[in-house]
Amino acid sequence: MLCEEASLDRMPLTCKIDREAIGEGRVVLRVSGRLTGDHVNTLRTLLERESSALTLDLKDVRLADSEAVRLLAIHESNGARIDNCPLYVREWIRREREAMADKKR
Repeated sequence: MLCEEASLDRMPLTCKIDREAIGEGRVVLRVSGRLTGDHVNTLRTLLERESSALTLDLKDVRLADSEAVRLLAIHESNGARIDNCPLYVREWIRREREAMADKKR
């Protein structure tokens, strides 16, 4: 799935999400590009459709916004595996999960 939106200077900002079934019961979603804005909603919709064990491969993610990080943190907390996560996103997810845990207390 390819997501596009135009920026102010008319350069397309893209996000690509590829789905691959790995064996029985595991799905990998490979995300690349910019995971921001409407792209987060697209990913949320795809995640909600999955009933298999899930891995998100973020190797080629170049930018993520706070909504994307919250979505990733929630799904990781619910058992999704996140592979090849950019370091800044990994740290942000960690902090988001800590904040979520603090709210539950």
